[in-house]
Amino acid sequence: MRAVIQRVSEASVTIEGVKNAEIGKGLLVLIGIEDEDNSQDIAWLCKKIVNMRIFNDANDVMNDSLLDVNGDAIVVSQFTLYASTKKGNRPSYIKAAKPDVAIPLYEEFVSAFEKELGKKIGTGKFGADMKVSLLNDGPVTIIIDSKNKS
Repeated sequence: MRAVIQRVSEASVTIEGVKNAEIGKGLLVLIGIEDEDNSQDIAWLCKKIVNMRIFNDANDVMNDSLLDVNGDAIVVSQFTLYASTKKGNRPSYIKAAKPDVAIPLYEEFVSAFEKELGKKIGTGKFGADMKVSLLNDGPVTIIIDSKNKS
C-alpha cells in the first residue's frame, strides 16, 4: 500500500460538480492499493500517518501530529500511485489492485483511519472522476510504502 501525504491548509474533493469532502488544516492522503495488501498494511499505515509529526509546534518546529493539532483528513484512492514507467511513455498500472480487491481494502483503510484519528474523515469516491483541490502547507509532501517500513 502506498500513500502520498500532503499537509494542507485546506483541501476538497469534488465529484460531478458536487463537493464530496472539504477540510481546513490537516492531511490530504492519496492511497494506492496493490493485490498483496492486507489488514496489517492498513493498520501500520494508518497509525504511521495519524501519528507522523509533520505539523509545527509552538516553536515553529515540525513536532506535532495530526492528532496533536486536532486536524482533519481526506483520503482519496489513487491507482496511479502504482504506475510503472519502465517501458515506453504510457504508464502501466498492472500492479494496482482491481476494484474487487481494492474497494474493500480502501473502505477498510478509511474505517481504520477514522478509528485512529477518533473522528470522521472526508473521502473521494472509488473509481470516480474527481477534482482534488488543495493548498499544500509548507509544502510538506511525504511518500510512504507499507512494503518498505525502513
